[in-house]
Parts: sequence; structure tokens; C-alpha cells
Amino acid sequence: MLTQKIVVTRNLLDGCLQPCDRLWLLVNVKGAAGLLVMVSDKTDKELLEAAGSQLKAVATFTAGTDHIDLAALKKRNIRLGYITDYLSDAVADLTVMLGSQMPWHPLLMAGPQIRGVTVGFLGFGRIAQAALKRLIATDKRVIYVTSKPGKPVWEDYYDLIKHMHGLTVPVEVARNLGQLASESDVVIVGCALTPSTKHLVNADFFKKMKKTSVIVNIARGPVIDTNSLVDALDQGKIFGTGLDVIEDEPNIQAIYPILEQPRCVLLPHIGSATLETREQMVAESVQNLLAGSIGEAMVNELKL
Repeated sequence: MLTQKIVVTRNLLDGCLQPCDRLWLLVNVKGAAGLLVMVSDKTDKELLEAAGSQLKAVATFTAGTDHIDLAALKKRNIRLGYITDYLSDAVADLTVMLGSQMPWHPLLMAGPQIRGVTVGFLGFGRIAQAALKRLIATDKRVIYVTSKPGKPVWEDYYDLIKHMHGLTVPVEVARNLGQLASESDVVIVGCALTPSTKHLVNADFFKKMKKTSVIVNIARGPVIDTNSLVDALDQGKIFGTGLDVIEDEPNIQAIYPILEQPRCVLLPHIGSATLETREQMVAESVQNLLAGSIGEAMVNELKL
């Protein structure tokens, strides 16, 4: 029986909408063996020191871990659980939608056609692979850059889809970011946010893109340099963009340059917003939290 203290920064069952107060968390985390955090909860050295040396596990209600100081967890031998597969389908559906729709204008959504285009993935993880499954029937070329250099080509799942549907769509690894930018009609950003990927998509990247191309971001806002994106749209360097995430969210001011772009489809970070997905995320987060607190195997653990 679990008798250790557990701290959860939201009421997951009642759907609490307000972020956890930082001061409240710093006070109440003291003595906890396990901590469940959300994307807005900065899990850093200060918080870990406030918890104390008995903290065994942190579970995050996210797939990304950019809000967590991984080095601080590793130094204290604290385990980290995160979400993986449950997000893929919902976010992949949104990815395809953002890549194929533009706001109203006289040409009535006359953007790049879906059939026959080249789709480039910046990051080729589970969500990218699920998005490709949805795109594979539209006779297009696919190139990708993985966020883990040297990672083998995703073959098994792709071959299974080809076998099931009798399809032949070429999939290849891009040599570099320049090839991804210059040859893609649609660029889908799905890599993790790390110090090395912040503003990875910048003015130089946009300079290499086609004027008819679209960029989609369903990862984290800061992977794209927002100022450079606004300039690229203003100067006609790209056709448009579909964003589920942007820099500075959720603290977006009423006057914010990207909000004024007529060729930007912007959503409020709702990629995982289906009831089924959120329920599965709750279950997995709690399982990770409890298992990590008592030394058992997590559903998904990030090895630090």
C-alpha cells in the first residue's frame, strides 16, 4: 500500500483551468515522494530542493520535457515519466489539418495541393509517423530530418502500411536542414524543444523555402523564430503557416505580430484535445507517478 506523500499540480478529474500557484507548490511539495506536473509547472532545482531528498519520481502530463531540468533530476537520481503514444493520433489529425487549410481569401483556400507534394518532417517521431499514415494515400514524396542523428529509418511501420494499402510512397532522409527547407512543399515541425533546437527554424531556413510552401508547427513554439516567421510571411518568402503552438504561450498579448497575419492558421495548443486522449493521458500520468514513487516500472520513463 502506498503511504508516501504525492503532490499533483492540478485536479485532473475536475479539469482545473488555473495554473498551480508557484508559492503553493514550493510549500506543499515538501516531503513528497512523487510529483505530477503540467507543462506550465517549471520543474527546476528550486522545486526539487523544496521537495527534499526523499523525492523519487516526477511524472509529467506532457510528451515534451522542455519545462523540466533533466540534469537536476539526473543529479538527484529522480525518475521521470512522460506521455508517448496516446498523443500521436489526435495531434497527427491536427497536423494534417493545419497543413492543408488556409483562411478565407479570394482564391478560396488555394494553397499547395495535398496530392503529389513533398512533405518534410523536422523530427520523425511517433506523431510524424502517425501523420504520415494519414498522408500516405495522397501520392506524395516524403523527406525527413530526425532529431536524433544516426537514428535508423522508420521501416517496419511504414512497410506495414504499404503492405496493407498497396501503396508506394518514397521516404528518404534529408541530408541536412537546407535540403528539407528547399525541397519541401509542406514542412511539419515535430521535434523536441532543447537548447539546440530553439529557433532552429529561423531566417536562414525560411530563405531556403519555396514561396509556395507552408510550415506547420505542432511541437513547441520556440523551435520556430516567430519574428523570422512574421518577416517570411510579410515578404512572401513562404505561402503560409499552420500553428498549434507559438512562442510565449500562454501569455500572448492582444497585439502580437503573428496574430495579424492573414495567412496564418493559429490554434490554442489543442493537439491533444480529445476526451479519449486526455483520459488516457491522465491514466498514464498517474500510473507513472505511482510506479515511480514505489520503485516499480513506469509505463513510459525517460532514461536520464
